[in-house]
Amino acid sequence: MRKLDAAIDFFFIYPLVEDLYSTIGRPSIGPVVLIKMTFIPYTFGVRSVRQTIKEIETNMAYRWFLGFGFHTEVPHFSTFGKNYVRRFADTDLFEQIFCKVLNEVANRGLLSPGYVYIDSTHVKASANKRKFEKKVVRKETIERVFADAKEKHGLRWTTLRGLKKMSMQTMLTFAALNLKKLASWTWKTPTMA
Repeated sequence: MRKLDAAIDFFFIYPLVEDLYSTIGRPSIGPVVLIKMTFIPYTFGVRSVRQTIKEIETNMAYRWFLGFGFHTEVPHFSTFGKNYVRRFADTDLFEQIFCKVLNEVANRGLLSPGYVYIDSTHVKASANKRKFEKKVVRKETIERVFADAKEKHGLRWTTLRGLKKMSMQTMLTFAALNLKKLASWTWKTPTMA
């Protein structure tokens, strides 16, 4: 959780959602906390929002990541569903989150612009590569990513219905995969003073 928290400043979410929140009425759960809560199941393969909430209640690392103290009440599991329906359903928020994480990877020099993946087909900027090299790059890079998405990040099946919700799940799954890679590649062990 420390690696994820250090990898990206989640405050980028505020300007993306400022038009979706009202300044009147009951206070709501902060958008950064709400989005961080959705990253937990997509990052660690928790299969449902209900299970995620149960784990947040007892997992101190999750509570720290969300900024919750020992006695902070964890939101009800229906909170994300309600926010999705009322605030996020007709927005491109999840695509923007995916793009932000991907841009962060690119800005840190961890994304090679020489490779493009289209429908799991590998295309090299230079067409002089042999077929053998294409087959080895695809097997070792592309297929592993899809296998991880299916086995470790809940993309094997879904309980969601509709193209918009499936798009949200896919965007969050691959944003989580990219965020995990970014966190691993950029983590520097803190030094003791």
